[in-house]
Amino acid sequence: MAEINVTPMVDVMLVLLIIFMVAAPLLVTGVAVDLPKTAAKALPSDNQPISITIDARGQRSIGDEVMSDAAFAARLAALQEARGTDARVVIRADAALPYGQVAALLADVTGSGFTRVALVNQPRSSDEPAG
Repeated sequence: MAEINVTPMVDVMLVLLIIFMVAAPLLVTGVAVDLPKTAAKALPSDNQPISITIDARGQRSIGDEVMSDAAFAARLAALQEARGTDARVVIRADAALPYGQVAALLADVTGSGFTRVALVNQPRSSDEPAG
């Protein structure tokens, strides 16, 4: 038989491809350095996201503070000034609200300059029907 069987070569190449795909992200590490010790304080980090809630009646709140639409816009602007546009914002909306109210709230939040906005939900249990 004068033909070359390429099946084993393809198998080996696929295994090598998988190995490199798994190993490549693990190889990306920083350079080990011994950092100097200083008395400077650590920079504040944005660990706590800004929590915005809209209830079934359409009342908006930031954290636990319920506020009017005008006060809400002013507070958003103040938070954007204090924490910057990279601050994380999570929006909690009641399931009974119309989509338009949630979209309007999302537009107000992103319109005030925040770029990292997420909608919070609860995972559905396996016995609940979809929809």
